Amino acid sequence: MKTILLTAFTAAALLVSAQAAPAYDPLKIDVSFAPATLDFEIQDAGRSRTVPVRIYLPAAKISAPVVLFSHGLGGSRMNSPYLGNHWAARGFVAVFVQHPGSDEGVWKNASPRDRMGAMQEAANGKNFQLRVQDIPAVIDQLELWNKQDGHPLKGRMDLAHIGMSGHSFGARTTQAVSGESFFGKPRFADPRIAAAVAFSPSAPRLGSAAASFGKVRIPWMLMTGTKDLAVIGNADLESRMAVYPALPAGDKYELVLHSAEHSAFSDRALPGDSEPRNPNHHKAILALSTAFWDAYLRNDPAAKSWLQSPAARSVLEEKDRWQTK
Repeated sequence: MKTILLTAFTAAALLVSAQAAPAYDPLKIDVSFAPATLDFEIQDAGRSRTVPVRIYLPAAKISAPVVLFSHGLGGSRMNSPYLGNHWAARGFVAVFVQHPGSDEGVWKNASPRDRMGAMQEAANGKNFQLRVQDIPAVIDQLELWNKQDGHPLKGRMDLAHIGMSGHSFGARTTQAVSGESFFGKPRFADPRIAAAVAFSPSAPRLGSAAASFGKVRIPWMLMTGTKDLAVIGNADLESRMAVYPALPAGDKYELVLHSAEHSAFSDRALPGDSEPRNPNHHKAILALSTAFWDAYLRNDPAAKSWLQSPAARSVLEEKDRWQTK
């Protein structure tokens, strides 16, 4: 009888504990927290190239997983602070990379009438190559800073758990460094990247999506919208939607926001915008990306369970599409 009573008591205690445990919430943050930001310029001597970065730091001064972000054409390290602020508030070191040659200097240095032509010219293969080489150069420097006595980043980064992300041209950069194949091989993939989020992804104009994405081995999350068209780059909706079906099964996710335009994933209006900004889009983007980082950079089972259950739809609107495989 004593054993039965103890078993019943233990079961009741476990039930109470489970009921008292807070549900996983990727949007929960300390609203009073404002992350410290540090700006640096990384010197890549081998390429005679300077790569600016802005780093958002979490509150706890302990080693934390790292998330990199690559801006779109004509952007900078200052773009999309809504992502950097939230990810840092959730305990990640967020590193926003600026790519000279396809950054804001392209249009700022051109006369107003020449800006569109300058932007179109900057969306070229040379700048793509520079971008995909910027990412390993940044990671190399982070590794040095993480060990450097007296540096404000010493010991702050868990570089065994790195996530990569980017928007538009930055999504192409993200795809390349996290597993996309070129001529049969993932030529630009950096093995230090553990998971990736691509905002406004796109399939290549030449070759098949299956050949490009069928060998991606790490977790990927894709986000696009039903009106996600860019003035420059020739990526149509068919191209955006072709990436997910081509990915192999296993820790792959896709969000398609209803009526979301290309600018929905940024923090600024873009040429060609025709829809007012839907405030729920940023909510969905932050929730799903944060849960993804928690699941695959922190190995948090609650986050992974949330992503793969109906709970993930709680941050979406009825016409948004969400799928996993």
